[in-house]
Amino acid sequence: MPAHPRRLRRFVIAVVLLVAVLLGAVTIVASREPGNVSNPDVEFRSTDTTPVAPTEQKVNGKTKAFNWPVYGYDKARTRYLPLKQPFRPPFAERWRLGGNVLLEFPPALGGRSMFLLKDDGMLLAIARKTGKIRWRRKLGHLAAASPAYAYGTVYVVVLERGKGVRAGRVAAISATDGHTRWSRRLSSRSESSPLVAGGVLYFGTEDGTVYALNSRDGRIRWTHKAGGAVKGGLALDGGRLFLGAYGGTVEALAPSDGKLLWRKGTSGGTLGLRSGNFYATPSAAFGRVYIGNTDGFVYSFAQSDGRLAWRTKTGGYVYGSAAVAAVPGTGPTVYVGSYDRTFYALNARTGAVRWKHHTEGRVSGGAVLLGDLVWYSTLARTTTALRAVDGKRIWFTRRGGFNPVVSTGRGIFLVGYTNLYGLDGRPPKTGAQAVADRKARQKEARRRALIRRVTRRQRELNRRVSARRAAIRRRKALRASGVRFCSTVNGRRVCRRPRPLVCFKRNAGSRTICRPQVLGRP
Repeated sequence: MPAHPRRLRRFVIAVVLLVAVLLGAVTIVASREPGNVSNPDVEFRSTDTTPVAPTEQKVNGKTKAFNWPVYGYDKARTRYLPLKQPFRPPFAERWRLGGNVLLEFPPALGGRSMFLLKDDGMLLAIARKTGKIRWRRKLGHLAAASPAYAYGTVYVVVLERGKGVRAGRVAAISATDGHTRWSRRLSSRSESSPLVAGGVLYFGTEDGTVYALNSRDGRIRWTHKAGGAVKGGLALDGGRLFLGAYGGTVEALAPSDGKLLWRKGTSGGTLGLRSGNFYATPSAAFGRVYIGNTDGFVYSFAQSDGRLAWRTKTGGYVYGSAAVAAVPGTGPTVYVGSYDRTFYALNARTGAVRWKHHTEGRVSGGAVLLGDLVWYSTLARTTTALRAVDGKRIWFTRRGGFNPVVSTGRGIFLVGYTNLYGLDGRPPKTGAQAVADRKARQKEARRRALIRRVTRRQRELNRRVSARRAAIRRRKALRASGVRFCSTVNGRRVCRRPRPLVCFKRNAGSRTICRPQVLGRP
């Protein structure tokens, strides 16, 4: 056989062998690649404590403001606000607060204000109704967390307390005027949105330290060393604190002393040989803990002992925190977005996919449930509201970036890429009801205008009365001191004491009026 055909045959055989080896390697890798796990028999509470829908409460005749006090709304970080009346578009814009600094995390709502921590370490107190800034405080050089509100105080952690300083700070700021109640330097950076419960402030840091501080004075109650950097916040449910660490572990702690109750690792990384990182803040509900990982999985653990209930694979990193609730019309569900440009609704018990929605970009921030609508933002700078039951898109805007919204139950506050927006969550009324509402608003506007006019007139009258009373007091003091005033009249120098005041009443029962005597009269 000629040499050329023999070489060709050898080449073909080598190619076939190489392809066979590659196919074998792919098969082995695929067989070792970790997949979904479901253990539905792990402890699960089908009925769970549901947050209460906002209602108007009056204290001493005044309507009490509704609070959204921490990142994730409640201490369990379920990110679910039930509503008596569902929100529907068009979500008219009431105000806009402009800016040029990145907004990664939403504000906390407390009293009549909202408290927004920008990425440059600036803390703003903003009027909910108008969007006007009430006060501002520069707390550091870099920040990436939501504040917490409790007891008339705003609690804040910052990543870097100064330019070039690779260490953060925790501070308690007066909600009324922005003055510092107390401040404590940290040995590491922190972007763990703080949690306040029972007079204790909980948060984590990049060096893996979990802190429990006295909320009144910042005194350390206890610390705990986690299995890696603690980037997200801590969740509290069932008498346990839950956290995820960058070492790939999920941990449960005793709130009273920080004792480690359980710690569970993961192995959903490459070929199942390594752990991913937990950046998200965990959500605790139904006797489980739910948290996403950079290995692309969403995990569910039993609160009591940390047993793995399920893990469900997405096609990308899961940085965002999950919203967990049993919205009317569907069972207990976990809502979470992924870097694979997909938003998932997962069965909270089994991890099975209920529905999926293709997003406009990568989802980095957390999901939020307002009534029967679930909200998410994307890095394509969009925000979308989906129907929680089936994932149908209800509303969309080209504003957003990370964490989408917070709410009072009436208004919606949308977090843009650098701007903050106040939206009206109530649907517009039509027909006779719209006419009645318009007349009611006009009547209320006239009433307030009348009150302003009366108040201005009363203020002016009070000013004049105060000035006259001050003049009377001065004249009486001069007469009592014996002071004489001298002047030259027709070439003659005349000195006299201040004339006494003449006091009278215009009508019987009216107030007494005192005036100085007119010259030339006795």
